[in-house]
Amino acid sequence: MSAAQQGGFEPATGDGPAASLPPGVRAGEVRTAFEGMLQIRRLTRADAADPEGAPAAWELHRPVRAVALALEAAGISPSAVGPTGERTAMGYRVRVGEAAGSVRVEWTGPPGSGAAHDEEEALTGCVSVLRRLGWTALLYRGPRRRRFVEVEAPPAERP
Repeated sequence: MSAAQQGGFEPATGDGPAASLPPGVRAGEVRTAFEGMLQIRRLTRADAADPEGAPAAWELHRPVRAVALALEAAGISPSAVGPTGERTAMGYRVRVGEAAGSVRVEWTGPPGSGAAHDEEEALTGCVSVLRRLGWTALLYRGPRRRRFVEVEAPPAERP
């Protein structure tokens, strides 16, 4: 039974278990959800010069979900956690940011995975994906010199 049949699709934020569906099934669900998000943009922003070029109101009310969907649809791997909370896979982690309506994207993985070494290149790829979809995404260096991306709606779209 697919995720949609079990109660709805949830994009991978990097804080859940590794995907349990076969890769082709999961990819199909991600593609369908992403196309739905773009269709919402087209329908709700029909008067805009580029209806797909900025987040729709739906995304602004669920920014963690929207950003995670964008990254997963771009083929970027999410991190994952095991049953006791230990990291089991290297990839992106999307969570609520410090500012209202913002999202923080980190590159993380299990100890010894090399996530810290790969984070600049990986997060730069995340920034590129998110900017193409109209988000304001900036790469920062935080505590312990670890990088992260702060994501917000473009200024014209902020509530």
